[in-house]
Amino acid sequence: MSKPNRTDRPYDIVLFGATGFVGTLTAEYLAAHAPEGLRWAIAGRSEAKLEALRERLGADAGVLRADVSDPASLRALAGQARVVATTVGPYIRHGEDLVAACADLGTDYLDITGEPEFVDLTYVRHDARARETGARLVHAVGFDSVPHDLGAYFTVRQLPEGVPLTVDGFVTADAAFSGGTFASALGQFARGRQMAAAARDRGRHEPRLMERRATAPVGAPRFAPEVGAWALPLPTIDPQIVRRSAKALARYGPDFRYRHYAAVRHLPMAVGGIAAVGTLAVAAQLPPARRWLSDRLKPGEGPSAEKRARSWFSVRFVGEGGGRRVFTEVSGGDPGYDETAKMFAEGALALACDDLPATAGQVTTAVAMGDALTERLVRAGIRFRVAASR
Repeated sequence: MSKPNRTDRPYDIVLFGATGFVGTLTAEYLAAHAPEGLRWAIAGRSEAKLEALRERLGADAGVLRADVSDPASLRALAGQARVVATTVGPYIRHGEDLVAACADLGTDYLDITGEPEFVDLTYVRHDARARETGARLVHAVGFDSVPHDLGAYFTVRQLPEGVPLTVDGFVTADAAFSGGTFASALGQFARGRQMAAAARDRGRHEPRLMERRATAPVGAPRFAPEVGAWALPLPTIDPQIVRRSAKALARYGPDFRYRHYAAVRHLPMAVGGIAAVGTLAVAAQLPPARRWLSDRLKPGEGPSAEKRARSWFSVRFVGEGGGRRVFTEVSGGDPGYDETAKMFAEGALALACDDLPATAGQVTTAVAMGDALTERLVRAGIRFRVAASR
């Protein structure tokens, strides 16, 4: 391991929420892929469940008890680790105290949130302190938003430097949701005003780009002949993450634009998808309907191993600039669970083990770990490829 910082701490990585659905998958991945000499631990509320998990994994991992309702336990957790990786969501309810502890103690932090309000709130409240202590706060290190952020970064690297660039991302997948993902989505739909207020507050605190521009406008629904599918704008955190990478890295050129879509082959399916999202958004505003929906799939639940084995994702990118057009793709297996656990674990390993650019504060995966994490994911079986260029 080439990162010697904070070797006085007993653990290189602590996985918080290890007995939850994605947490367990992440613990299994770390147990199978942790390099020799890595000092890691699993953490959560129930010591008995953690001990049972460690025994099942046969892993040489520590066990730490911590609870989101006890900020002192979270601070103690952050003080024992170089990197804290947490799966405990919804993050807007359960996440901030741990971010605060990591920012204050100089501990690297990563999560798998897809909640824009949480990311904006933690930027305003904790980015400055993290920059002071050297902590890297990396959100959305799962299917939200690693394939899209690193995929756009990979696409940009195939295009000329120093010229205006555009990239469109088109997502297709066959997969199921877990209870935690569903709870986060319901929460976002129910908190539209709070989410908009957090975004405005962040805008007042963020430094403005000088002599460069990076945007991520919401595209209109359209038929996209470049991918042979109907393109529907996706209301996810991914384009915001890509835009922040573009703001931070000059390689994205003087004027960068990213648009993010779901790609749907057939028009009736596209119309049905729009209707389903609209219905869910309306239902989330009504407390009885929201409670009923929440009871259908609870946090901690998720699809079976058999279902996950049949699941897959593909994100196709079309990048243009400087007279060149390139088609790229990032693809893999089950996006929400197996591949998210892989991305999350490899992200934690990159922060703990790899020689990375000097960064601090709230940063994206492309900024904090770009090339190193891409290489790790390729070795782990996630495909990054150039499909065509001209």
